[in-house]
Amino acid sequence: MRAPMLGRFRHGYVAPAALLVAGLLYVPFIWTAYLSFTSYDGLAPPEWVGLRNFGKLLQDPALITSLGNTLLWVVGTMALPVGLGLLVAVLSYDIKGGVWYRVPFMLPYALSGAGLAMVWSPILSHDGIANLLLGVDTAFLQKAPHNTIAMLLVWTWQQLGVNTLLFVVGLQSIPKAPIEAARIDGASGWQLFRHVIWPLMAPLTAVVVGLALVASLKTFDIVWVLTQGGPGRNSETLAVTMYKDTFVASEYGYGASVAVVLTVVTGLASYLYLRRQVR
Repeated sequence: MRAPMLGRFRHGYVAPAALLVAGLLYVPFIWTAYLSFTSYDGLAPPEWVGLRNFGKLLQDPALITSLGNTLLWVVGTMALPVGLGLLVAVLSYDIKGGVWYRVPFMLPYALSGAGLAMVWSPILSHDGIANLLLGVDTAFLQKAPHNTIAMLLVWTWQQLGVNTLLFVVGLQSIPKAPIEAARIDGASGWQLFRHVIWPLMAPLTAVVVGLALVASLKTFDIVWVLTQGGPGRNSETLAVTMYKDTFVASEYGYGASVAVVLTVVTGLASYLYLRRQVR
């Protein structure tokens, strides 16, 4: 008698938690989407303006800059934290003391993005440690795209360890039999990795790349602490543009339209990537 009752009301048990999660996720987005069609300064009631914010957004040069910088973050994240993480994992795997080689790469991950930027700010600033050691006057954070590239290197310093760890877990989950069979057939080195190890790691690689893709699209804290999107607005990402238009300029309706664009870009990129992985 008890089992049918549990089966009959099983949806009721999870409904409160599901409604709470749905409320926390979807209600703010619906409110933001509504504000994107209004003129709102945070004080007076929102005034409906239709698509005016999106028309203004398409003519805003800051949007083109932030889109370009966001794309640079995506490409850089795939090439540096993910690519180097795979390289370190492969080189340090299955060797004596390999775990100790990976420890230095894991330590920076304990820092938050803001804390990481605070550590690197005095190093990369105009009169910072890097320029003193190099003996040159290099504008690490003052010129585009040098500032975005410098921040990508800082991001790599933090993210390299966790990507390495995930790839090591993937290497440890690979069955030994296919590798031994390939070695018996004469495969080694690059051939062994390309034709045997890499295909077997495909499911985990999809997860690592997917997480890195989403994280790069919503990059904010490192950029805000190191440059605040400057000088001018030449190092802004979409997340920084949204923050500045909303909370600095107090244009909540216009900032909401940037948030909607960021959501659409992130969702579309994630959908296309996951669809490709499923195929």
